[in-house]
Amino acid sequence: MKHMLNFAEFLAQASVPDDVLNKTALILCDSIGAIVGGAEELEVRSLTEKFSSRSHGPAVIIGSKSLTEIKVAAFLNGTAGTTLEMDEGNQFCKGHPAMHVIPAALAEASVQKISGKKLLTAITLGYEAAARVGIATSLRPSMHPHGTWGAIGAAVAVMHLRDGSETQIYEVMNIAANLGLTTSRQTMLEGGTVRNVFAGISNKMGLIAADLVEVGYSGDRNGVGHVFGSVASDSFDDSALSDQLGERWEVMRNYFKMHSCCRYNHAALDVIEALQVKHPSMSTSEIKKVEVFTYGLAVELNDPAPRNVLAAKFSVPFAVATTLINGSSGVDSFTIDKVGDELITKLASKVRVFEDKVMSAQLPNKRPAKVKVYLKDERILEASTETNRGDWADPYSIEDIKSKYHSLTKRSWSLEQSDDVWNAIMRLEKAEDLSELFDAL
Repeated sequence: MKHMLNFAEFLAQASVPDDVLNKTALILCDSIGAIVGGAEELEVRSLTEKFSSRSHGPAVIIGSKSLTEIKVAAFLNGTAGTTLEMDEGNQFCKGHPAMHVIPAALAEASVQKISGKKLLTAITLGYEAAARVGIATSLRPSMHPHGTWGAIGAAVAVMHLRDGSETQIYEVMNIAANLGLTTSRQTMLEGGTVRNVFAGISNKMGLIAADLVEVGYSGDRNGVGHVFGSVASDSFDDSALSDQLGERWEVMRNYFKMHSCCRYNHAALDVIEALQVKHPSMSTSEIKKVEVFTYGLAVELNDPAPRNVLAAKFSVPFAVATTLINGSSGVDSFTIDKVGDELITKLASKVRVFEDKVMSAQLPNKRPAKVKVYLKDERILEASTETNRGDWADPYSIEDIKSKYHSLTKRSWSLEQSDDVWNAIMRLEKAEDLSELFDAL
């Protein structure tokens, strides 16, 4: 419990460096893009209509002009943000901290009179809390990481915005640990779209946890360690909570996504894109088979015939095939029409995925893959990578991230509104209040 107490003290008192706040602003922009893009999906629009018609309040449903109660907004925005599989993540905690924190923080900020720096600080600390708990635990292999430790990050961000004390931060983390979900990993593999609401629920639970603390509820004394060391996992290394605390910030070790699918696909897709650049005349009709050698977690994504869009995003064979045929791994390559496309389905059936144990041993620092494309004329085209593009070792430029942001926000916003939101976020650290941001949203 000593490490947990030290961590709570840090979260209550930490001063966040400017470069870290700047990175958080970039993550906020990227996350807003993912939310706006996801909000345009049919099931998200239907869900938004159902929930927003029942509730009214001050919080914006991002991607629409509707306002609703803060817990509803946090739920809907968190759900939209995970739907396209374009939200950022952290490979060390094996999850997506920002989308478990930002919707709750924005919803809470809509009823607070705070500065832009206060909001960025809250998001940074919520991210830190979620990511470090994720790093400390080894979830059961049958669990999906969404909806588990993420509620802790949301709760910390909200409590920071409410000027919570060290004791309250400690309490809210223990309470939030008990409000996580028993998430099934099979949802992502089989296309169970309930998976897309896990992050939304975590954001809502973060707000509820903060309310519970304020009215006097309590958690167990070591709720975080017990839940993530005995319930959701049999191993919890609480020293990870204080390892290089204040020196190593988890937002600085995040990754951004350009491929609209599970991160475990990305190394193979980076290689496919490199092969397409090197061999621009390569025709998919010439392909006899494709072999992908990669790490064990990615090998699990081996269904060549996914049943829907979500399952397609968690299929290496489909991701490789749709990228080869469409020349892109963006949102438009992962649609229901593409799932039913005979050419993609046929090519996906020719893709085999194998584990390379040497590659598996390189996790979490690297995400390697090697791809061999066998052509009918007996040529073999191959290439490899040691890590995914977009992570701390091979980052995308700010221009790349802004281009992706615009590609997602254009599904709902004009270029002018998109720029207004981006610019407002990039000015947050010096903003006395949040009026510019919320007016733009």
